[in-house]
Amino acid sequence: MHATERDPTKQEAAFRQLCTDCGISRTAQAKRCAQACQFIKPNYDALEVKIHGRRRGETNQSQEPIAPAKHNQQLIEDERFFGPMQAMYRASLAKPLEGAQWSGITTALAAALLEQGLIDAVITMKADPDDAWKPVPIIVTEPEALAQCRGMRMGYAPLLALIEPALARGLKRLAVIGIPCQVYALRALSDDWERQGLTSLYVIGTPCSDNTSTARFHEFLALLDTNPETINYLEFRADYHVELRYTDGRQKLIPFLQLPLSDLPPDFFPSTCKTCVDYSNVLSDITVGYMGGSGEQWIIVRNPRGQFMLDQLAGNINLAAPKQAGKRQAAVKAFQNNLERAAGGIPLRRMPNWLRPIVAWLMPRLGPRGLEFARARIEMKAIETIITLRYQYPAKLKSMVPNHVWQLVQAYGLKPERKEDKSS
Repeated sequence: MHATERDPTKQEAAFRQLCTDCGISRTAQAKRCAQACQFIKPNYDALEVKIHGRRRGETNQSQEPIAPAKHNQQLIEDERFFGPMQAMYRASLAKPLEGAQWSGITTALAAALLEQGLIDAVITMKADPDDAWKPVPIIVTEPEALAQCRGMRMGYAPLLALIEPALARGLKRLAVIGIPCQVYALRALSDDWERQGLTSLYVIGTPCSDNTSTARFHEFLALLDTNPETINYLEFRADYHVELRYTDGRQKLIPFLQLPLSDLPPDFFPSTCKTCVDYSNVLSDITVGYMGGSGEQWIIVRNPRGQFMLDQLAGNINLAAPKQAGKRQAAVKAFQNNLERAAGGIPLRRMPNWLRPIVAWLMPRLGPRGLEFARARIEMKAIETIITLRYQYPAKLKSMVPNHVWQLVQAYGLKPERKEDKSS
């Protein structure tokens, strides 16, 4: 921010019942939340057509035909889970970036756009100077400055409050790196941004399933280690382990089953994350995460603009077809059963301590892996959305849950009741 400018990220956020503080409520037109928020009345069908030229599972009507070799029948089937796409990859940078969460593909994409003069700025997150885990929105205009944006942050930050200040500075060609709730609002208000001078927009999305406040995340770290301040890296991996790294160079793997999740307060994960219908960031041009990467990063190219961004890394990125193994149905059903018991106030039975190491050993060998793990997580999040809304916000079910989410949960016996059905 320039010294004379008002910093909207430091303004008070307007109160909303379900809110991830994407930044819109901090702008001069806070009432736009009503049209921008996926927790009020999302319209994924219309926005998928607007951004990608078609809805998930449909053939492309408004753009050049997608090459059959890329958009094969399996990709069309997987669009039920992951949204419109034209290609998926396991990926890693040939030269990983120091300080990156994985190999650094997300920031490398943005840096390439800046280096080649294709954009004026990137709007993304950096670490708070007083807390490395806390995200702070930032406008970046120099490629080398993106180094401070590498790595994971935990918490909410009003990213989109910086769109209008960037445009006011004459930065008309933007790239935005955001999580799904931020990207939905960004796309929903794209006409507003264009009227204010936006001429070009590249959207790099990262998947997101559960967030929490930075303060709560510190509580979680304290349950993992007696010296939580020495932890400088944490990642939930697709091999059913959490990886920790420490300031002294040590590394530690904790099986999911050994995590102290039962010691967390009931509201550790807020209702917004429990009712989110978009894990894989379907409105981004390109999604970069880990969930379907089988130990590498996972890339979903959603449209020609996403492919163009990926092409800028040619020669410095290794791409391969995704892998998959195992079956997801039993794991998803067990998740559903536990969630229904917890939502109904029934105490969960803890697994005996002697059994935990055995199951922890079996899960990465027999459980869903690769794309099957990713499909499982999408179905789990869809089930969690339905069950949470039914218990906490039943009046919102009809407006908040898209048809494609209902289609995913049907296999597990969940169907809309008459008052929940959009068609009724």
